[in-house]
Amino acid sequence: MAGIRALLVPAVSVADRLKRGRALRSPAQQAEVERAARALVLYTHAGCAFCFRARRALKRLQVPVEVRDVARVERYRRELIQGGGRCQVPCLKIQDRSGAERWLYESADIVDYLEQRFR
Repeated sequence: MAGIRALLVPAVSVADRLKRGRALRSPAQQAEVERAARALVLYTHAGCAFCFRARRALKRLQVPVEVRDVARVERYRRELIQGGGRCQVPCLKIQDRSGAERWLYESADIVDYLEQRFR
């Protein structure tokens, strides 16, 4: 399984970068999406299929969210555990206007949230 993953992850990453999306919204609407996206952080791992699903939704919806790889940066792993309570990816950190944080786990829940908020 690890051997297959070692081959597939780079291939999928390259294919993902080569795909181009068309504009979903006007420039003013996209600026608002970009402003709202600053309150989001996606904790992920490059080799995780569920994380890939969440990243694809971000790309498809054209939502520029900071992505933090917990396998590459130990500080991100600690942030995830301290803030969300467990080291499970993907996890979307959502900060509201008052500064309160919500930690959303499970790729299906993350995709649903993104589609409802940014579609």
